[in-house]
Amino acid sequence: MGLLLHDYQTTVKSRATLAGIGVHSGKTVTVHFLPADADTGIVFHLSNGSETRELRALVAEVGATDLCTMLGDPAGAHIGTVEHLMATVFGLGIDNLIIEIDGSEVPILDGSAMAFVEAFDQAGIETLAVKRRYIRVVKPVRVEAGASWAEFRPYDGTRFEVEIDFESPAIGRQQFASDINPDIFRRDIARARTFGFMKDVERLWAAGYALGSSLENSLVIGDDNRVINVGGLRYPNEFARHKTLDAMGDLALAGARFIGCFRSYRGGHRMNASALRRLLSDHSAFEIVETRRRERGRVAEMIAVSRPVYAPWVI
Repeated sequence: MGLLLHDYQTTVKSRATLAGIGVHSGKTVTVHFLPADADTGIVFHLSNGSETRELRALVAEVGATDLCTMLGDPAGAHIGTVEHLMATVFGLGIDNLIIEIDGSEVPILDGSAMAFVEAFDQAGIETLAVKRRYIRVVKPVRVEAGASWAEFRPYDGTRFEVEIDFESPAIGRQQFASDINPDIFRRDIARARTFGFMKDVERLWAAGYALGSSLENSLVIGDDNRVINVGGLRYPNEFARHKTLDAMGDLALAGARFIGCFRSYRGGHRMNASALRRLLSDHSAFEIVETRRRERGRVAEMIAVSRPVYAPWVI
């Protein structure tokens, strides 16, 4: 197999901090990123001042997928809007991280993942002395809901093919498709912003959502079906790229990076989570592998291993 993959697990070299407001709660929240040992995985420490609750970044912990991806119990301890942060963890190849957070929602920042990229760049990424394990897709797995669908397919790399189709002429039908590595993530995906429609704002406010949304952190489509943000789009297909960013964050909850192609049409957080659960519940559809370097060459080959990824998942 001719994959050029990172052999060893990683973490951050030093502590980094970000602060901002939650797009739905409108409340200020501070997040600290700390180094973690190999095989820790991505772990949130949610503090309310008197106690700390641990939530692992795994699909088994997903409690809701309405408008965002939420870990934990929506009626109890939870952390919402984890997808942009988790996409950055996935895109930059960070395997182990402790995330201390003092609120129930990851800050939206500018609506993209770039501030997270910059925070991890400031902290630096350290290679650990334990092999990285991957989830390799070995047969197609697909879920459907009406006209929407999502699937994993075997592929010699890590690839996303995300297509969206909106009635609004400001968006229409557009696609983003690419193999994924840190350089591609930084250049082509990380700057794509979350988006919404002005006509939906009052309904969302009444339901307790989007209380922190603004033109500073969201692409907004007005009643005339035009983007109203000064400066317009960052990419011609920024909407599809942001849906790819979301999908990366949702699939990062597998507990390990996957080798395969993820494809979706008119997908979203619920569809992404459903596809991931379907994959992980079918043990004939994937295997856990790690790299083995050939003795006289730089190209890695993958070998199946019996060790689990960072924590057992519950489907």
